[in-house]
Amino acid sequence: MTSRPDPLAYDLDDLRDRILVEDGGAVDESIPQLAEADPELVGLALVTVDGALNASAGADARVSIQSAVKPFLFALALQDTGGEALDRVGIEPTGEAFDAIKLESGTGRPPNPMVNAGALLTASLVDGADASARSERILSGLSAFAGRQLEVDEEVAENEHLLGDRNHALAHLMRSEGTLTLSADDAVAAYARACATLVDARDLAVMGATLASGGRNPVTGVQVVSAAVARDVISVMATCGVYDGSGRWMRQVGIPAKSGVSGVIVLSAPARLGAAIVSPPLDEQGTSVRGHIASEILSADLGLHSFQTRSD
Repeated sequence: MTSRPDPLAYDLDDLRDRILVEDGGAVDESIPQLAEADPELVGLALVTVDGALNASAGADARVSIQSAVKPFLFALALQDTGGEALDRVGIEPTGEAFDAIKLESGTGRPPNPMVNAGALLTASLVDGADASARSERILSGLSAFAGRQLEVDEEVAENEHLLGDRNHALAHLMRSEGTLTLSADDAVAAYARACATLVDARDLAVMGATLASGGRNPVTGVQVVSAAVARDVISVMATCGVYDGSGRWMRQVGIPAKSGVSGVIVLSAPARLGAAIVSPPLDEQGTSVRGHIASEILSADLGLHSFQTRSD
C-alpha cells in the first residue's frame, strides 16, 4: 500500500497552467460586477487540517463569494439555533436549479440549505436583533471561518438585493407558508450581503479546511462551530452542493463541495484539507468549468475521493 501524496508538495501552478487552456463556459451576467469578471482569472489554494497553505499564482484575486456562502450560512444557523435549523429546512437534493420556485410539499420548508430558498431561510436564522445585527453576525462568522476579517462589496450587495427577483419571490412564498418569520425584504437583504462578501482562493481554502477539521479553524485555532455542525454541513454539501449536478460531482470528484456563480468552488475533504478554485466561466449548472476540471485532477492526484476503495 502506497503512502498518500503530500498536498503541500503538489504543484498548483502547474495545475493552473494545465486548466488555463480550457476555454469553455461563460461568465455569469446576472449583475454587472459578475458580467465584468476576467474570464482568464484562475487561482487555486489548499489548506491542510494542520493549517499549512499551498497556493498558486492568482490565489489572492478577490471575488464575491456568491452561493459558496451557503454551507457557512447553514453552519452559523445550526450553531446559533442549537440545531433547530434542521427542523426548519430540508436536507434532500432536488434535481432542480438553485433558484427553483419550489418548497417541500406539506411542510413549506425549503428542500435543502444549498438552494436559494434554503439559504434565505438559514440567513434569517442567524442570531441578530435586527437586519443590521444579523448581517454583522454573518460577516463576523464568515471571517472566523476564513481566519481574517472579510469585507462586503456594497455595490454587489445592492445589485443582488435589487435584481434578485426570484429571491424575493421565494421569500414571499415562504412568508405565505409561515416558514419565514422575517420580512421578505430583510431576508433577501441579509442573503444578498452574505453573497457579496469578498474572498480569495486562500480564504475559501481555509474556510473549507475549517469544516474539514471539525469546525476548528486550522490557522487560528478558533473553534468556529461544533464538530457536529461541521459534520452535518459537509454531509449536505456532498449531496446538494452542486445542485442538479451533485450526483455527477460526487462520482467524478468525490469531495463535498459548494460552487458559486462568481466561479468559486470550495471543497472540504474531511480530516484531510480544504481547497478552493476561482475561475469565472461557468457551465450550464453554474459551476466553474476550470474549477470542475481542477477538482477532478486534485482528487485523483491526492487520493481525496471519499469513496475510493484502493490507495494504490
